[in-house]
Amino acid sequence: MLRLEPRGEASRVMVWLSPLIALGVTVAFGAAIFAAMGKSPMAGLAMFFWEPLRSAYNLSELALKATPLILIGLGLAACYRSNVWNIGAEGQYVLGAIFGGGIALLAGDSTPHVVVLPILLAGVVGGMLWAALVALLRDRFNANEILVSLMLVYVAQYLLDYLVYGPWKDPEGYNFPQTRMFADPTLLGHLVAGTRLNWGFPLALLAVALVWVFLFRSVAGFRLQVGGLAPGAARYAGYSSRKALWTVLLLSGGLSGLAGALDAIGPLQQLTPQVSQGYGFAAIIVAFVGRLNPIGIVLSGTLMAMFYIGGELAQSRLGLPDAMTGVFQGLLLFSLLACDTLIDNRIRWKR
Repeated sequence: MLRLEPRGEASRVMVWLSPLIALGVTVAFGAAIFAAMGKSPMAGLAMFFWEPLRSAYNLSELALKATPLILIGLGLAACYRSNVWNIGAEGQYVLGAIFGGGIALLAGDSTPHVVVLPILLAGVVGGMLWAALVALLRDRFNANEILVSLMLVYVAQYLLDYLVYGPWKDPEGYNFPQTRMFADPTLLGHLVAGTRLNWGFPLALLAVALVWVFLFRSVAGFRLQVGGLAPGAARYAGYSSRKALWTVLLLSGGLSGLAGALDAIGPLQQLTPQVSQGYGFAAIIVAFVGRLNPIGIVLSGTLMAMFYIGGELAQSRLGLPDAMTGVFQGLLLFSLLACDTLIDNRIRWKR
């Protein structure tokens, strides 16, 4: 029989091999699902793992989808390394889109293009304010940050609905719940002609470098990680858990809000009730598949973006439900959780 035996110490090889095994398991289960639905497994898997890579335009769309996932995943990685469980990045993303979109609606065709900077700054502030509510309730009243941050997601969505159905609704929008299109000076410039890829992607890569330096090459980052790994040792060393709580939540909220503002003035160019496609929740998987490491998050964010694009292609070309994106995300998460067992345990065959 197969049995799990504890290892003497955690396997460093399995720490990085586990996501690859989980991806293989996800592919195998995905092929089985396609076959059960009467579709060709090869055609279905090609939608997710080949089509997003087959042309320069598809690669640009992949980078566009990966941008918010990377930004939000970076902030969540800082939180989770500090043992602060922010589950509400989705709401912080939406607030960033609201704040950034609000500034964009004030601009006109004659506004200087430099207005993009205040828009992005407003997005950061919006995300930080929403995360500050979580920090305040946890700091002052010891409220559970998991529940508070999650509940605030729905409050943020209701606030967005109120605005696009009410005061911000486009009077010439044929009664659709949406704002007017943002003026041209507020929109992000395209990096590659003929594609939708904008300056948000290099900004996300810059954030990766800055967060990596902060976490692994700064005293503040070291203190945050000590607080997450050994709270008792952190208290003994005089590290402030309160300061760590505010730091990581504001960082996470700011990056999530930046992602929302970038999407609002990037591919969306207006606000609608469907601003987010679940990026805030998907970024939780991105953070853990990337091992809470900024470099790993770039790879896992790209993989998750492939799932988004593959789900859209499978829906349009194979007639599959749009829930296929969530199916692959869930398969990857559960496979990763199962494979992570092998970090501290090994499989033995015993008679």
